[in-house]
Amino acid sequence: MFDCGMHMGYTDSRRYPDFSLISNTGDFDNALTCVVVTHFHLDHIGALPYFTEVCGYKGPIYMTYPTKALAPLMLEDYRKNMDRRGEDEQFTSDHITECMKKVIPVDLKQTVQVDKDLQIRAYYAGHVIGAAMFYAKVGDAAMVYTGDYNMTPDRHLGAAQIDRLQLDLVITESTYATTIRDSRYGREREFLKAVHTCIAAGGKVLIPTFALGRAQELCILLEDYWERMNLKVPIYFSAGLTIQANMYYKMLINWTSQKIKETYATRNAFDFKNVRNFDRSLINAPGPCVLFATPGMIVGGFSLEVFMQWAPSEMNLVTLPGYCVAGTIGHKLMSGKPTKIDLDKDTQIDVRCQIHQLSFSPHTDAKGIMDLVKFLSPKHAILVHGEKPKMATLKERIQSELGIPCYCPANNETVTVPSTHYVKADASETFIRSCLNPNFKFSTYSSVDKSYLDSKYSKAASGLQVSDERVAEGILVVEKGKKAKVIHQDELLLMLGDKKHEVQFAYCFPMHTERLQKTRTEELPSADTLLCDLDKCTLINQLSMKLSNELSDANILDLGEQLQVESFRVSICSKNSCPHRLSHSVHNDSESVFLCCHWSLRDEKLAWKIISIMKSSSPHTT
Repeated sequence: MFDCGMHMGYTDSRRYPDFSLISNTGDFDNALTCVVVTHFHLDHIGALPYFTEVCGYKGPIYMTYPTKALAPLMLEDYRKNMDRRGEDEQFTSDHITECMKKVIPVDLKQTVQVDKDLQIRAYYAGHVIGAAMFYAKVGDAAMVYTGDYNMTPDRHLGAAQIDRLQLDLVITESTYATTIRDSRYGREREFLKAVHTCIAAGGKVLIPTFALGRAQELCILLEDYWERMNLKVPIYFSAGLTIQANMYYKMLINWTSQKIKETYATRNAFDFKNVRNFDRSLINAPGPCVLFATPGMIVGGFSLEVFMQWAPSEMNLVTLPGYCVAGTIGHKLMSGKPTKIDLDKDTQIDVRCQIHQLSFSPHTDAKGIMDLVKFLSPKHAILVHGEKPKMATLKERIQSELGIPCYCPANNETVTVPSTHYVKADASETFIRSCLNPNFKFSTYSSVDKSYLDSKYSKAASGLQVSDERVAEGILVVEKGKKAKVIHQDELLLMLGDKKHEVQFAYCFPMHTERLQKTRTEELPSADTLLCDLDKCTLINQLSMKLSNELSDANILDLGEQLQVESFRVSICSKNSCPHRLSHSVHNDSESVFLCCHWSLRDEKLAWKIISIMKSSSPHTT
C-alpha cells in the first residue's frame, strides 16, 4: 500500500481512506506485504497511526530516514489540533510512538527485498526534505509511484531525480495538471513586495503553512530579504514545532539543495537570526509583524485562531503560499475574496484583510509531469492527487502526445493494467547447433570504380555479395511442472511420437514455348538452340535465365530437369492427366508444354510471383 494519508477538508469519517477495500475482515497483515510512505505531509501519512494502532495493521512500514524523523512531529501537531477543535481523538501520542516502531527506514537508491517476490527502491523527489518516489517490482512487473515531487529546484531542495527504468506503470500526482508556473524569481519578488508593502503600512502578515517544507523555504527567502533591506520587523513561528523541525533540517543537510550544501561550512541556511517564537499574548499586540502559523490551508488550529483576529482589519495581509484543498478556509479565500466566511452555524468571520495567493507550492507543474512521464516512458500511466477536470485534460495530453494509455480512477474505482512476464527457458543442443549452421544469402551489387572517379571513363564494377543471416527458429515447450525449453522442430516430432506433416501446394499449367524460344535465340544466338531441338534440360535452363533476370536476389538452382528457388520446385510434367492440372487448362497445341510446380506454405508469395513470370513468357497460358 502506497501512503496512508487523510483528507484535510473533512472532520468526519471521510477524512480517512476506506480501509475495508483492502480487507473486509480487517485482516490487513495478510492482505498487505508492506506499507510504503513517500513523505511526512498529512495527506500522505495522517492516517498511519490510526491504521496501525486502531485498525490493527502490524506489518512493516518503509519510509526514508528524514521522513521517519519528522513524521512524528507532524502527527503530534495534527493530534493537538484535533484536541483544540474538540474533535474525537482518532489516535494518541502513544499510538504515534508505537506506530513509528514499525517503520523500517531506507536510503535513496537502496534496493530493499521486502519478501521473495517484492523489491522496492527510493528515489529523490524534492518536494519536502526526505520525500521519495518509490520503484516497486514483483517478478518482471515493475512500476513507480511518485508521491509528491518537484521537477525544479528551489531555495532549499533539489529537483527530483530518478533512473531510466523499464516500467509497466507510473502512478503520478497531478496537483497542477494544467498549470505552467512562471519563473521562481518572479514569484519571490511578488511575494516579498506584498509582505513589505503590508508591514510598511503597519499591518500584520499571516502565512498559514505546515510546519515542515514551505515554512523553511519562505524563512530562507525572508531571512535573506530582511538582511539586505536591514528590516527590524519581527518574524514569528507560531509554535516550538518548527524550531524543532529546523534542528532536524540542520542535521539532514545532505537531503537539501546543492547551494545549501556548498555554503554549509561557513553558514547553516537554517540558522534564522530574525525568526523567533510567537506567544499567544502577541496576537493583538500593536505594530507590524510576520507570522508563520500552523496548520496550512487554515483548517483549524492556531492559524485559524489568528485569522479570526486579523481578518477584520484592512491593514493586514493573509498570503497563501500553496495549494489548498476544497472545503478548507484557505480554498474559500483563493476562490474569490469573500466578505464573510461561515465557520459553523454559530460563528461568522468578517473578512476585510488583503488576500494574496502565490504559487510557492513544492509540487511539479504540468510541464514537469509530462517531462517525467516522457522520461520514464511506461506502458501505462495513472493520475492521482488532483482535480477531476484538470486530470482529464492532462490524461488526453499524455495519450495524444506520448501515446501512453492513461487512467484517472475515482476513489474506490479499480483499474487493471497488463504487466510484463518473462519466462526463462533452456535450449536443446539440437536447437543450438541449428542456430550455428550458416544461412548464406547471395546477391549481386554494382559500384563505381573509384580509380576512375576523376575521369570521363568512370566505370561500374559488379560482384557477388554474400551475407550470413542466421535466424534462430525453434519451438517453445512448456510442460507442467518442468522448466520451459526451446527445441528444434524435428525434436518435437520425437517428443510427441508423431511423423512430420507439411502442407504442400501444387499447380500444373501449360506454357507456350514459341516466345521463350525467341527470347533465348536473341540472347544466345546459336544453331544448337532452335526450338525444334528443345529438350527438358534446355527448357529448364531457359526458365532459369528468365527468372535470374527478374529475380536478381533469389538463389535459383538449375538441377537439370527441374528448377528450385527456396522450397519452390518446377519441372516439365509428362503426365497426360495430372491431378494438379485445371480442366480448362488442357491444350492440344503441339508447341505447349505443362509445367508442374510444388511449394510449401512459407513460400506462397514467392511461388505465385515465379508462376506469373513464367506465364508472361507464354501468351497462351491460363
